[in-house]
Amino acid sequence: MLKMRTILLKFAGPLQSWGTSSHFESRHTDFYPSKSGVVGLIAACLGYRRDEDDKIRSLNDLHFAVRVDQPGRLLKDYQTVHKLKKNGDFDRNYVTNRYYIEDGVFLVALGSEKAGQIEEIVKALQQPYFQPFLGRRSVPPTYDFLLGVFDGSPLDLLKTYSWQKNKSHFVKSPTFLPIYFDVALGEGVGGRMRKDEAVSFSSRNRSYLFREENRLEILLPKEEADTEDDHDAFRAIGGENVPF
Repeated sequence: MLKMRTILLKFAGPLQSWGTSSHFESRHTDFYPSKSGVVGLIAACLGYRRDEDDKIRSLNDLHFAVRVDQPGRLLKDYQTVHKLKKNGDFDRNYVTNRYYIEDGVFLVALGSEKAGQIEEIVKALQQPYFQPFLGRRSVPPTYDFLLGVFDGSPLDLLKTYSWQKNKSHFVKSPTFLPIYFDVALGEGVGGRMRKDEAVSFSSRNRSYLFREENRLEILLPKEEADTEDDHDAFRAIGGENVPF
């Protein structure tokens, strides 16, 4: 039996957006990362073009799971867009609303029994061909978004990996963290259908299929939930004892 290996990613930028049902005037976001969005990020790192459908669809075979460590807040960005005629004259204004997750923290796990595929993706994440971003081009990932490669399945890893909340996000009581994952990984409840299996990212024929995902919650150990770190801006530059 082949051993599964799992890549663990941390999505914790100031803003991110993971829409699975949007139109031009209103760009919504889901409340946690979509598999199609993560497949798009991996495809960009690998240097795949938008119309290389077969290569992109091959990434759907990755086992996918995401844990919500800090849900963040919904942010609405109001924008206007100018449309010009072919001769350059003004035509009309569009009013658009774009939604983002603000200060969210998510752990995304991608697993495969194909060791070569995992190695190729990790190398691409470390040296991306195209810039990766968290759902939109304006929101790049943080420097620590690649946490490593681990033995085992995405679900097993997310059940045990340490809580990645921001230090300022303090919770006194034990915390339940939700995990959403491919139904093929087993366990959980729900069987929710989500339209985020990438078929094509082509600008002429962008299309997706429904995939089924399950959900479960893990109880965060009380000692971890009760840990609070005092903010010390000088610690990062080696100045714990800076006098004032």
